[in-house]
Amino acid sequence: MSANRVAPAAFQWSVFPVVMGGSIAWSIYLILTGADAATAILLPQFVAIAIVAVLEHVYPLHRRWNLPRDDVRVDATHSISIAVMISVATPFVVAGGVVFAGWLSREFGIGLWPTEWPLVLQLPLALVIGELPGYTVHRLEHEWDGLWRFHATHHSAPRLYWLNAGRFHPIDSLLTFVPSYGLLVLLGCPIEVLALFTLVSAVHGIFQHANVQLKLGVLNHFFSMAELHRWHHSKTMDEANHNYGQTVILWDTLFGTRFLPKDREPPAEIGIPDLDAFPMTWWAQIQSPFQWARIKSDSALREPVAQ
Repeated sequence: MSANRVAPAAFQWSVFPVVMGGSIAWSIYLILTGADAATAILLPQFVAIAIVAVLEHVYPLHRRWNLPRDDVRVDATHSISIAVMISVATPFVVAGGVVFAGWLSREFGIGLWPTEWPLVLQLPLALVIGELPGYTVHRLEHEWDGLWRFHATHHSAPRLYWLNAGRFHPIDSLLTFVPSYGLLVLLGCPIEVLALFTLVSAVHGIFQHANVQLKLGVLNHFFSMAELHRWHHSKTMDEANHNYGQTVILWDTLFGTRFLPKDREPPAEIGIPDLDAFPMTWWAQIQSPFQWARIKSDSALREPVAQ
């Protein structure tokens, strides 16, 4: 296999901010010109996904990550099922949060969210605040076996590419989605900002797992992007148990879990260590948390016996 074509420096440094910034600007324009907030983020999101999917074949980080490993159908099924589940759950989360937020407003007589701020200022505030519940749950998933069994599905990916950004067990997704969105709604975050929060999370997730040559430099101190997240998928748990931020890395920095070594590149071989019996089909992965003892037992039997 021929060596990768090295992407120009201008491409590596600009691709993420240009696509992300363009998606946000496009969505805000649509919102300000009267489009429904939920509708305004759809086309920018799909265009961003298409751009990343194409760029993986123009400037891949690892050519072999572009080769399917019987994972495309699994990742696609996970992504579709999660999207459907979130679309069903969203009205309930928003409705419950709005009711509680209304009660708080009546009790304390104040609005908790700075709705008078421009959207471009409300958005980063939502990203930082909304990340805290997700960071907490994600870290607990790595530290407690009772939750790791749900999160292991995401780490079962044998390679990183745009579509496995959606490889999540549905319970795993709900554990992060409900508290993150619920907190924002509780604080009075308007629907337009929630929509932009969704857009940024989606586009960031695609880039975070993208097999594309890119660099963020100083932006790695705000976003939890690919250069950081590739370490999170390491088979070495001392490396993987870092960089829990799904969209922003600030809480990792605050709590000491940010990890970006300068002396080496992140590993190309990723996955779950010591769990060779973890299933690699969609339905089996859905059942996996409830068959955890068997999976661990079968994996132990597969391990080579020390001489």
